[in-house]
Amino acid sequence: MRKPISPRTHGLLDYIAVAVFALGPLAFGLTGLAAGLSYLLAVVHLALTLATAFPMGLVRVVRFSTHGTVELAVGGALVAAAAFLFNGAAFWFFLAMGVVLLTVWSGTDYGRWGARI
Repeated sequence: MRKPISPRTHGLLDYIAVAVFALGPLAFGLTGLAAGLSYLLAVVHLALTLATAFPMGLVRVVRFSTHGTVELAVGGALVAAAAFLFNGAAFWFFLAMGVVLLTVWSGTDYGRWGARI
């Protein structure tokens, strides 16, 4: 079954995720560990997206399939972190972002598109 998210669309969604992570502390009142984690995830997600070998990448040194593996791990970790580390707005923010990353991951065929740029 063909998955609906193309590499270009995936890249656009990645840049939106970077913006959400970067603005999350301000928009949702995150402080302390939650704010630091959100800013760190913005930087890491931006670096990964810029370095991925796909249409929205700049440097293109990270395989698209590797990009997908990282997103799967981060999405799962965010869902777990939300449940065990945070409460209130931070809980909902990281739970939602984890679910979004996992949804984008599940809708992208990394292997099929891996050879295309």
